[in-house]
Amino acid sequence: MKSRFTPKPLADQVIVITGASSGIGLATAYRAASRGARVVLVARNKPALDAAAEAIRSAGGQALTVVADVAERDQVQAVAQAAIRTFGTFDTWVNNAGIGMFGTLDEVTEGDHRRIFDVNYFGVVNGSLVAAEHFRRHGGTIVNLGSVASDITLPLQGPYSATKAAIRAFTDGLRMELIHEGAPVRLSLIRPLAIDTPFAEHARNYLEREPRLPPPLFAPEKVADTILQAAEQAGRDYYVGPGAQAATLANKLVPGVIDRVAARFAPAASKRFSAPQRAAAGNLFTPGRDGDVRGDNSTTRLHGRSADAPRPSRAPLAATVAVALVGTVLTLLGGRRT
Repeated sequence: MKSRFTPKPLADQVIVITGASSGIGLATAYRAASRGARVVLVARNKPALDAAAEAIRSAGGQALTVVADVAERDQVQAVAQAAIRTFGTFDTWVNNAGIGMFGTLDEVTEGDHRRIFDVNYFGVVNGSLVAAEHFRRHGGTIVNLGSVASDITLPLQGPYSATKAAIRAFTDGLRMELIHEGAPVRLSLIRPLAIDTPFAEHARNYLEREPRLPPPLFAPEKVADTILQAAEQAGRDYYVGPGAQAATLANKLVPGVIDRVAARFAPAASKRFSAPQRAAAGNLFTPGRDGDVRGDNSTTRLHGRSADAPRPSRAPLAATVAVALVGTVLTLLGGRRT
């Protein structure tokens, strides 16, 4: 028997957000709380979470903090229990936590490679399955943070791109299973282009120089707005950033061209705007310096762009392909990250 589910207005929701100590997660927490949602902030960095919660409470909002490593299922289960204990339920679960890495595939150690999958992929698996268990009884929406990198692998970021491809496949698979059983659960996948977060500063870095994301970058608040749109509307797929969907199309239409462009330009571009390396280890195994929504990209920001939800294109095919190629080249040249 199929169950119907209609998301609540945002002001009536309790929203769990993983990776809420910086970047997109922190922007989403602030945005959600400002619109009346009660938020559960999850990350490994307790001081950063406490500071964010205090800012939300000072503005009149309600926030709960839970320190957890999403790679550990029991810790994720404890997040759900804390949310229910404090607020009685939760309505949307946002799987945003993630870590990054810059380096060639032959130099990335097996331990680092496994760790990025433990956090990025299994963190989404853990959060999705724990949330789905609750939502089968109460209804709710799971929002998973993917990336255009799930469709276009970025040189020097192979492990990260692989985790995003795995997240896309997992999300599709879980959605199908929930539809089959008639569960009142909706799944949304967010696929951003390059976003102005501290991604590069937090990433594990095998390069001699510190990577920096080149222009144009899009505001984390635009991704946050898209996440909250998914919380209220529970759409299937959302692309963020002009050209995001076009870049995916280009890789499907002319994959060989994309391979050659990426192989030629992307490795050099990852170092083009960089400074000497600061912290090679990144935040793979221990929390980094959190608390910032934006990254150290002051000369490359683009604030005025809006989030692009998927919509049918009315452009002729030739124009669509041209736009797609331009978007893809820009993406690849930047080694762009969410």
